[in-house]
Amino acid sequence: MSAKINIAVLVSGGGTNLQALIDAERSGIIKSGEIRLVVSNNPDAYALERAKSAGIKTAVCPKKGVSQEDFENRLTGLLEQNGTELIILAGFMCILSEKFTSKYEKRIINVHPSLIPSFCGKGFYGLHVHEAALAYGVKVTGATVHFVNEIPDGGEIIMQKAVYIEDGDTPETLQKRVMTEAEWKILPLSAEKVCENMLKERG
Repeated sequence: MSAKINIAVLVSGGGTNLQALIDAERSGIIKSGEIRLVVSNNPDAYALERAKSAGIKTAVCPKKGVSQEDFENRLTGLLEQNGTELIILAGFMCILSEKFTSKYEKRIINVHPSLIPSFCGKGFYGLHVHEAALAYGVKVTGATVHFVNEIPDGGEIIMQKAVYIEDGDTPETLQKRVMTEAEWKILPLSAEKVCENMLKERG
């Protein structure tokens, strides 16, 4: 067995959070885990190109036109074949069922672009989160890394980082700043923290 935790990253889009994880592994921020697999539900996700450029194995697990059960069975098969121990959701736009999340309890983490419990749960993803924060008039937002359970954004919080809202912010400028100042920092740090704990448990 490897001396590092075997990580799979699930993606749907451009893969900026995946890139932050790849860079963090290269720079030694993530030292207790190794990204061995990147899975996308979207065959056209640019994240797959990022993974290939980094020499990481990729797989496509389409969600369109298949039942939730079939999709999750295929996904589980991919993860098991590759010996995955920790799953990181990095802009993964698919809701996972309780059957799936309970199988990987405390072994799936996600980053959400707000300070949970604000602006989270069903319907709060992507720009919607930042639109809601600006509409509400909050002065501070940020990002949260949490364990994933059957409730969208409902799992135990691992790490949070605040980002101040500035005058003239648009959902787009706020999204970019939350990514660069919070998401790309705390996702790798959280991944390392969870992997380190898993190695200790492994003994």
